[in-house]
Amino acid sequence: MEGRTDKGMVLVTSLLLLYGLVMVYSASAPFSLRHFHSDSYLFLKQLIAAVIGIGLLALFARFDYHRLEHLDDILLVGSFLLTAITVLPLPGVGDGRWLHLGPLALQPTELLKFSLIVYLAATIERKGERITSFVEGVLPFVIVLLVIAGVVMNQPDFGMMLLFGALTAVMLFLGGARVSHLILLTVGSLPFIYLAVRLAPYRLSRIISFLNPRMYSTSSGYQTIQSLVAIGSGGIVGRGLGASRAKLFYLPQSYNDFIFSITAEELGLIGTLVLIGLFSAFVWLAFGIARRACDRLGTLLALGIGFTISFQIILNLGVALGVLPVTGLTLPFISNGGSSLLVTLAMVGVLLNVSKQGG
Repeated sequence: MEGRTDKGMVLVTSLLLLYGLVMVYSASAPFSLRHFHSDSYLFLKQLIAAVIGIGLLALFARFDYHRLEHLDDILLVGSFLLTAITVLPLPGVGDGRWLHLGPLALQPTELLKFSLIVYLAATIERKGERITSFVEGVLPFVIVLLVIAGVVMNQPDFGMMLLFGALTAVMLFLGGARVSHLILLTVGSLPFIYLAVRLAPYRLSRIISFLNPRMYSTSSGYQTIQSLVAIGSGGIVGRGLGASRAKLFYLPQSYNDFIFSITAEELGLIGTLVLIGLFSAFVWLAFGIARRACDRLGTLLALGIGFTISFQIILNLGVALGVLPVTGLTLPFISNGGSSLLVTLAMVGVLLNVSKQGG
């Protein structure tokens, strides 16, 4: 029997969505005005994505998550093929990380993120005790991850690939895979990570500048320095909403990857603590839904969604605060980006459906 809608999750999601819309308008206004002759251009696009995303949330909240178990392969293959199109030489269609569909631009790796969660949860649930076997349980997931890496690393999107790898490892661990197998895979992946960084000059420069950003303050360390300046200048109460100086083209990607820095500058420590409090509440509620799920599939889906969103939050905040190298991952609910917002709200819908069936 279905339970009631998790009102706490609905409330926290609504507050995060509202917080994000306000900050996207504030952080993107100068860029929108300069490039699109309207200070609300990017905000309106984000608002449209939010409205569609709310529709997806409502849809998935009513869609029995058990039906996803029968669609996992289709979702994974479909989103993978869309991602692969972005790296093909098709003028006007693929553009690095983006797929252009007329006036619309879609980031297929966001769909792939959702599909991978569903695939991992459904397949681990079907394997049961066989997950403890390396050949039958773990190896197939490694092969899938390597195939995905072959495309995603060519976009290139190392940050998203890092998220996919961490998600797969954590889901396997939670699903009952042997720790020794996971340690072996982690150690085995280190040479590939090293090569991925070493063979791409911009990735290597990010690592080097992260270790000493002031030495590279005019090149690869510029974003980190400007981010820290923005955060530090906010103080306790901030400069005031809309009063950021960093967004006046001092801090690149101020409305996207580094929107937390603009938030800290305008709303200060108090505003950022409110945001972090909302994030903490969201993650707590997500893991609570996983604990109360009526079956293993629901538990794995909720854990996968909760981990993915929390891991992305940690990476984004770590980059903004200068404690992690630049990864290019957005801040869920807050950063400008229609694809990210649509998928995040769809995942919240799945969480609500798991919650309703778990009671």
